[in-house]
Amino acid sequence: MADRVVIVGGAMMGSSLAWWLTELGHPPRDITVVERDPTYAACGTAFSNSCIRQQFGNPLNVAISRFGVEYLRAFQMHMADDRVPPIHFHPFGYLYLAGDAAEADRLTRAHAVQVAAGAGTRLMTPEEIARAWPFYDLDGVILGSHGTRDEGYFDGTTMFEWWRRIARERGVSYVAGEVTGIDAGYGRVSGMTLADGTRLPADIVVNAAGTRGAQVARMAGLDLPVEPRKRYTWVFEAARPLDRDLPLTIDPSGIHVRSDGAAYMAGATPDHDPAVDPDDFAGDWSIWEEHVWPLLATRIPAFEEIRIKRSWVGHYDLNVFDANAVLGPHPDLPGFMFMNGFSGHGLQQSPAMGRGLAERIVHGGYVTLDMAPFGVDRLLAGQPFPELAVI
Repeated sequence: MADRVVIVGGAMMGSSLAWWLTELGHPPRDITVVERDPTYAACGTAFSNSCIRQQFGNPLNVAISRFGVEYLRAFQMHMADDRVPPIHFHPFGYLYLAGDAAEADRLTRAHAVQVAAGAGTRLMTPEEIARAWPFYDLDGVILGSHGTRDEGYFDGTTMFEWWRRIARERGVSYVAGEVTGIDAGYGRVSGMTLADGTRLPADIVVNAAGTRGAQVARMAGLDLPVEPRKRYTWVFEAARPLDRDLPLTIDPSGIHVRSDGAAYMAGATPDHDPAVDPDDFAGDWSIWEEHVWPLLATRIPAFEEIRIKRSWVGHYDLNVFDANAVLGPHPDLPGFMFMNGFSGHGLQQSPAMGRGLAERIVHGGYVTLDMAPFGVDRLLAGQPFPELAVI
């Protein structure tokens, strides 16, 4: 008899896992996904900027993104369904700009990791950057790192919708409800209780609750160092559009900007960046006029004349321990598994993370990529498995 798996959270990660479980042969009738908001209107997936990059400093994260690109390019083949459209992918590349020796050293060390893992990253002098993209003002820039392939925007919404749709058609149950308790007596997980009193029995409970991941962990008596953090996004038009694609440019100031069709998209982390309530999407929009726009117009003078089309606040589920995912079982509570703390990398990592945890559940271990370094053991031992390239 197969384990009864209940996944808490049905957005990108939860639906990736549900689809992968069925793909690897787990009986769909034994998989339930619990989602508190079936509209998905205020989850991390809904507010994601949906980009993928190879430029990480951790080799396992590079490998995860390498698979992610391969997967999204072959999405129709993986789905094996004539109804499924191709995933739109706009590979404009990422361009990190270093403004001091410490950041240049980080980019140089990361470049070696990326190239060894098969990424197409190149280091560029300011002169080389100016020849490739003459619209930048490179004052203060001493080095750049550019992804020449397999980096850019992809249509994560379509991927999510088809994972969810096909999982349901295969027989996975999606239940609308809010988890209020995890049954963890007698030393292992046995199920959960929903707000309406419904009890769902389970042999395995997967915490894929995004920014509510720490809340779900506490219901099982466990700690998880994941916090919701606000991240701002603006989409704007330029009176003088650039004559070529704008790479996703990460400025030394921390702001980033990229092409978004005929428009542009900018993002920033607020200077004051506390943990917030998962339902708090209010924004301090003064940071655009006082901070973000002046920096953009300094780096790209053509952006002195722009018009905002729309803006929003989203959330990172930030792992404040080491900014890396927490994946797999808890050693002290059999049956409880984590799928949390992606720190802004969730959409691009979802194909590999869903596959990895599905392998762990179906086969008893990781098969294609060894995801063990993401395990909770490192948190308990106080030994970070860090990712420094967090935007």
